[in-house]
Amino acid sequence: MVLKSTSASDVPVYQVSGSNVSRSLPDWIAKKRKRSLKNDLEFQNRVELIQDFEFSEASNRIRCSVDGNYVMATGTYKPQIHVYDFANLSLKFERHTDAENVDFLILSDDWTKSIHLQNDRSIQFQNKGGLYYTTRIPKFGRSLAYNKVNCNLYVGASGDELYRLNLEHGRFLNSFKLDSEGVNHVSVDEVNGLTAVGMETNVVEFWDSRARSRIAKLQLENSLDNSPFQVTCTSFKNDGLNFACGTSNGYSFLYDLRTSQPSTVKDQGYGFDIKKIIWLDSVGTGASSDKILTCDKRIAKIWNRSDGRPYASMEPSVDINDIEHVPGTGMFFTANEGIPMHTYYIPNLGPAPRWCSFLDSITEELEEKPSDTVYSNYKFITREDVKKLNLTHLIGSKVLRAYMHGFFINTELYDKVSLIANPNSYRDEREREIKQRIAKERESRIRTSGAVQKPKVKVNKELVDRLSQKRGEKVADSLLTDDRFAEMFEDEQFAVDEDNYDYKQLNPVKTSKETEEGAQKRIRALTAAEESDEERINSRRGNQESEESEDSSSENEETGAENSLNAVGKQQIAKRQDAAQRRKQQREEERKFMAQMRVGIEDGNAFNDGGSTSFDKQVAKARKQEAQDKAQKSIVRRNLRGEAELSFIPAKKTKGRHKTKPHGDDDDATESESRRDNGIAKARLEGRRRASKNVFRGM
Repeated sequence: MVLKSTSASDVPVYQVSGSNVSRSLPDWIAKKRKRSLKNDLEFQNRVELIQDFEFSEASNRIRCSVDGNYVMATGTYKPQIHVYDFANLSLKFERHTDAENVDFLILSDDWTKSIHLQNDRSIQFQNKGGLYYTTRIPKFGRSLAYNKVNCNLYVGASGDELYRLNLEHGRFLNSFKLDSEGVNHVSVDEVNGLTAVGMETNVVEFWDSRARSRIAKLQLENSLDNSPFQVTCTSFKNDGLNFACGTSNGYSFLYDLRTSQPSTVKDQGYGFDIKKIIWLDSVGTGASSDKILTCDKRIAKIWNRSDGRPYASMEPSVDINDIEHVPGTGMFFTANEGIPMHTYYIPNLGPAPRWCSFLDSITEELEEKPSDTVYSNYKFITREDVKKLNLTHLIGSKVLRAYMHGFFINTELYDKVSLIANPNSYRDEREREIKQRIAKERESRIRTSGAVQKPKVKVNKELVDRLSQKRGEKVADSLLTDDRFAEMFEDEQFAVDEDNYDYKQLNPVKTSKETEEGAQKRIRALTAAEESDEERINSRRGNQESEESEDSSSENEETGAENSLNAVGKQQIAKRQDAAQRRKQQREEERKFMAQMRVGIEDGNAFNDGGSTSFDKQVAKARKQEAQDKAQKSIVRRNLRGEAELSFIPAKKTKGRHKTKPHGDDDDATESESRRDNGIAKARLEGRRRASKNVFRGM
């Protein structure tokens, strides 16, 4: 025994009874099948909650009694009425009628008094003994509604009148004259006695039975679907304020009677007319106070009336004609086009009825696998696929289930249709399968080493070579044969451009051999920072380069001539090598200077010469050293941090000028010569303040 279940948003819905058969079988076939019921798995696993809960062909309407002990249903063929007793879980009796039932109402708390509207314009009143009275109306009736306060029966028909039959006096009253023809549905509010009449147009008329006049007229407008539609269903909530109506294009409107604007508009999704609307809080428990049910012939949806969020749904495999909720429970009955009537149970909405309380304990045990959903064994196809398969005429039928931007179709049916649309598809698929098997067998054969060929590399050969050198040939071959990286060595769009500037920035480190080989290819100019560094280095090296011998300059010229072919690449390499050599020499000089400083401090002769030399002699010695440095046209100064600064004055070649005397040991002569070289007499400088920041450079 297995219970079919579906789940939406973690709300389980159990189908307790009902089959997927939509048509009855001939009697002679049914008799033969009865013999083989022992082999029928569906019959063996059935849950027969109520015996004979079915009709010969289909069921039209179903209602529960007020006391919750009975359920009455009408169906065909032949037209008949069934009453089921919940206490005995069986059929109580069945009655046949002359015409098919359109709508009916139960007037008493139990089943004993009922009114049936037939499709031959007749209204039948039935009691315990059977048919009690029959009357007729001028037009074909469509809907019944009963007002318990004044005992008026309202009959909606295809004309422009709403017929009133008073059951207390037993006679017809003056009909309500409507503005348009065709009444689809009538409902009465038990709180305020307001009567709502849904018309064939998009209008709902509200009548007050006490004033016997129309008090309001509601015109529905749907901005989502501008096509013309009708009002097919109306319903009042038991609070006297809320009202709901359904349309023929599958929309449900929820209103507050104090305003003409809908509070919520809900699309059923299939475009079929709404058959029934049930306010679950009016008959249920407090847990479902914000839920409402709307039903069309395809699906019954339960959703939150405040925001329209879906809660649960019931979708049988046959068309739904009517649905009924057992008050105070989570059980629903559906009258449909199939032979058996369906029973659904939703534990989240309420407990099981007391006459079948065992459902609460067996639902989870008998639940089928959750993978078996409504759309199991279905294939999703788009609208383009529907056009290719020539199935556009089936859109809207139950063969194609609309879902998002496509449809669901049975897998077996899809295979058949695709084979018809493409007769050679089976042969092509067979040939592909054969080729795949042959290729798989060939791979398993033993091959010689000579027959093994490495995969061809069209692009990124250098990358493959580097991988084979670093990781080995096995790793490189595995990458070539891997489907994930195959296009990297075949498609030219994945080629690696090693001359690209971005690639060089991401991969700056190369071997010396790669650097020498790629130096000729690099043509990028120096940046502004690099040019400034080169100029500063050249300015510091200018004096040393000018004092080099003629032989070395000639050798440099010859070397430069030899390297002129590759001037762009080798010049940068040479500059970098010279910079590295200069930094090395500078570090050696700083190390020597710091060593001398340490030795002088230890001996006490670095600055004061042990205290034996006077200050004027030290100044004279410093000036003498300064004069020698000027003669050399270069001065090297070092600070406490070990940094060195080189300054020099370029020498100018003069012809025919008087040569100055060589510097002697006399300090006065040195001073006079230095003053004459500067062109300023000493008298002009004495007693004046100096504004230069380098005032101590000459000391």
